[in-house]
Amino acid sequence: MKFIPYLFLFSLIFLGIPEGFSQEKLSKKEAKRQENKTKGSRYFIEGEKSLVLGDLEKAYFYFQKAREFSPEEPAISYKIAEVLVRNNQPEKALPFAEEATLADPDNKYYALMEAEIFTNLKQPLKAAEILDRLTSDTEKNQQYNLDLASIYLQAGEFDKALVVLDRAEDYYGVREPFTLQKQRIYLRKNNLPSALNEGQKLIEAFPGNPNYVLNQVEILYNNGKLDDALNLVEGEIAKYPNQPELRMAAYTLLKEKGQNELALENLISAFDNPDLDPEVKSKTFISILNELQTTQRDQLLDQLETKMLKLHSNDAKVLEAVGERRKKQGNMESAIEFYKRSIQADPKNPAILEQVILNSFGENANFQELETYTILGVDEFPEAPEFWFYDGVVKSAQKKDSSAVNSLKKSLELNSGKNPQLDQVAFGSLGNSLYNLGEKDSAYYYFDKALSLNPNDEQVLNNYAYFLSLEKKNLDKAKAMAEKVVKKFPTNSTYLDTYAWVLFQIGNYQEAQKYMHTAIENDPDPSGVVMEHYGDILYHVGKVSEAISWWKKVEGNPEASENLNKKIKEGKYYE
Repeated sequence: MKFIPYLFLFSLIFLGIPEGFSQEKLSKKEAKRQENKTKGSRYFIEGEKSLVLGDLEKAYFYFQKAREFSPEEPAISYKIAEVLVRNNQPEKALPFAEEATLADPDNKYYALMEAEIFTNLKQPLKAAEILDRLTSDTEKNQQYNLDLASIYLQAGEFDKALVVLDRAEDYYGVREPFTLQKQRIYLRKNNLPSALNEGQKLIEAFPGNPNYVLNQVEILYNNGKLDDALNLVEGEIAKYPNQPELRMAAYTLLKEKGQNELALENLISAFDNPDLDPEVKSKTFISILNELQTTQRDQLLDQLETKMLKLHSNDAKVLEAVGERRKKQGNMESAIEFYKRSIQADPKNPAILEQVILNSFGENANFQELETYTILGVDEFPEAPEFWFYDGVVKSAQKKDSSAVNSLKKSLELNSGKNPQLDQVAFGSLGNSLYNLGEKDSAYYYFDKALSLNPNDEQVLNNYAYFLSLEKKNLDKAKAMAEKVVKKFPTNSTYLDTYAWVLFQIGNYQEAQKYMHTAIENDPDPSGVVMEHYGDILYHVGKVSEAISWWKKVEGNPEASENLNKKIKEGKYYE
């Protein structure tokens, strides 16, 4: 509360009488009193300034000084109470608020401050006494009746709450906040006729508003009065035939009664209306989609889908609903396209955004396009570790390993162990990117952390073993890891290649040839690395001409090693 009236009063008292007017000489006592008022006023003004600036400590100091000179002034007590309330000290504030109210009982701001303090002190009925006094004896302050009713409701004083709400209604007329609150009280008291009477008041006071009709229908339906609910809806439709919300209510009620033909007529009419909220349409569409599949259901969905896309082609919820149908039909490619359009319309849908990202991975994934969605994820949901993880994986796939490391570390920081599975896959991905950046010891550290959470992660085991084989380091550990994966996936060419190369580095060339031969047999399009490695192994088992033949298959391949041409030319193996 601003203190303009009192400041004005102080200025009249303390600015003095203009020179030229006669005045009697003041007594010493009166002069001292006026001097104190002047000092009190000055301190009060400084307190107000400090309070406006948010400096509660200074404000409290100045108001206390003002109180020393003008202890009888209720505005000063009120301001001290305000400072203490704002400083979360309601116990200390209460005596000052009570003092202000006692000195000026007609000041509603003092009373409201006292009521607020009692509420903070968990004494709601004390606060209610104050609000009741404010609202019951005058036509002023009727706006506080809802607050008073809320206090009575929380305290379980339903009858008192009804009295207050009736008082507010007598003053303002039928208003939604008062009437709905009364209706809730009657329902809580199991007084259905009175609750329905309150609902009818709103319907009559605001004709043509479907929300009040729907509220009444819900109460009737929940209390087993299906026919009454249907009669009410059909009566309102007769008056207002173009309200799609009423048509949707009729659809639900008629379907409940088994009158399916009439129900569908109302449903189609509602979907034809562009004013019906697209979210209502999409939820109804999904509800029908989740019903038992029949020819009739699918034909109805076809019809509803056409209507939704015609009227709401850019609505995120509608596009998501159609995507869900495509997903259920097994057409994931089409589903993702609808999900993407939904995200473009409303990017703040983490579930759909995650669907787009997860279902866009694969052998022919467009990582450049996919990165636009992972970036969108971290921009829209910066506290979600999953999107940072996806962003790191996509960046790693594009050889953007420095950026990948940043995203993966951010994911781990945000996750902070809450989801061990996410930690585990993030550790593995981080190891890959760090190795590509030449930070090999750090890479092995994160591989070990990943395996400590899941010792059977075949991708981590394979990559870790392969990197160790390239470094010719800890080859026994590399062999154990690669062998474990091959036993589980004996026809996977990638894992067979790794195991063969570990065996090659150990010097077990015969076994290396066997596993590399199996790897090539199981891969219709082996990589340049695999073919060159096979040539290297064949050379070491004495099959030099075959080795050269395989090396030649890699000529011009971007995956070829630096020494490939030298190997072919000299017919000799070089590392």
